[in-house]
Amino acid sequence: MIRRSFLALAACFAIAIAAPAHAQSQDPAQFINELGQKALAALTNKSASATELQQRFRQLLNENFDVPTIARFALGRYWNAASPAQQQEYSKLFEDQIVDAYATRFREYAGEQFKVTTTRQEGNDTVVSSQIIRPAGGPPVDVDWRVRSNGHGPRIIDVAVAGVSMARTQQQEFAAVIERNGGNVDALIQALRSKTVAVAKPKG
Repeated sequence: MIRRSFLALAACFAIAIAAPAHAQSQDPAQFINELGQKALAALTNKSASATELQQRFRQLLNENFDVPTIARFALGRYWNAASPAQQQEYSKLFEDQIVDAYATRFREYAGEQFKVTTTRQEGNDTVVSSQIIRPAGGPPVDVDWRVRSNGHGPRIIDVAVAGVSMARTQQQEFAAVIERNGGNVDALIQALRSKTVAVAKPKG
């Protein structure tokens, strides 16, 4: 289940973040729809290098996702227990992990159709439901985008694939690492740092 969710989320991030920079709609449904539709053409472009993909991914991630809010939510109750220095390093490593995990998967997805289906309000957030329709005729993937507006316009704060919240899944995984190490936030920071170094290390 986690494996399928990870691959589906990779498709979601590829669709959302591959979109070229453009004026953002203030309407959450239109914001998600434009983001998805404009990305489909870019998904077939396999000429970009891994470095170019990472740079583009990171820029557009920050333009369309509220990364600080997602990072803080993922750390959960341990955010307040962390020192300012720990919070700062964790936040940077969290973003690096997203970039490392999803940028190169950009190449794996082409030919999907993306459509917004419904929207609903949940407090201050708008949940935009959508489907990713696979080219091979497999069952569509249901994706909910939780959008929150701030002073910079709408931003995505969570993605739920087939009902599984990626932010909550990440929170549970991070909490498990910290709890296994006696509540030490540095254990999670070290794990994230090691993973980032492993990805960045050239293969011999």
